[in-house]
Amino acid sequence: MPNVLSLLLEPLSYGFLLRGLVAATLIGVICAVIGTFVVLKGLAFIGDALAHIAFTGIVVAFLSGIAFYLGALVAAILAALGIGVVSRRSGISLDTSIGIFFSGIFALGIVLMSVGIKTYTVDLFSYLFGNVLGTRPGDLISIAGLGLLVLVTVLVLYKELLFTSFDPVAAEAAGLPSERLQMLLLILLSVTVVVSVQAVGVVLVVAMLVTPSATAYLLTNRFGRMMAYGAGFGALAAVVGIYLSYYLNVPSGGAIVLVATTLFLLTAALSPKRGGWRRLIGSPAS
Repeated sequence: MPNVLSLLLEPLSYGFLLRGLVAATLIGVICAVIGTFVVLKGLAFIGDALAHIAFTGIVVAFLSGIAFYLGALVAAILAALGIGVVSRRSGISLDTSIGIFFSGIFALGIVLMSVGIKTYTVDLFSYLFGNVLGTRPGDLISIAGLGLLVLVTVLVLYKELLFTSFDPVAAEAAGLPSERLQMLLLILLSVTVVVSVQAVGVVLVVAMLVTPSATAYLLTNRFGRMMAYGAGFGALAAVVGIYLSYYLNVPSGGAIVLVATTLFLLTAALSPKRGGWRRLIGSPAS
């Protein structure tokens, strides 16, 4: 027992790891809350696109000398609004609009990085794969502040966002500003993506948006419960991933995503909702 306790407490003696643990846990919860909408509305592609677009914002911020979070946030929000407007006003499908914005803006980021940055005083590539253990006190405040903004907004407008997300026509008929609420959801998704880039990077951010919520979906059909279960899975993946990263000396972002994926596979195999236990023991599903 003392050995187990020492294994749990030893990493917490390092300030950088404690900050990373808190940041990753917050991100796991925030991603799962918005990820519930992402999974049920099929928005995984736009989440991935916004993550890559946020990287372009980070490059622009570096070249301009402004805060990385500000550059990423502005780029992601403008792109999300642009995607929403173009898909609604032009008749082009949402996937097509996402593909156009995604490829064009990310290509701009690559060009700006290769042309405008001659010497690397900061490792921009760390934002591609994440570096949650490099979280500074200021970063932690930004993550907590933006995360709280997302969670409070979802809590206050929970019924409205739920209604307009799954039946926008009926929501409009009921007097709700359906289009504005859907735009708000895209903005919340953008903020969540920007917050998550610090932990798992551009490449893996969609995994944290989708995997914990998809795991929760295997256990319940209730939207509220799915959101709560997803937050639990996201936090668990973050904590276990950080500890594995410390003891195995592997990248923290990859470790977190691998834990989340493992939880999904175990739940898919054993989920009572899917008859997993019955298959395991060999009895027929009722």
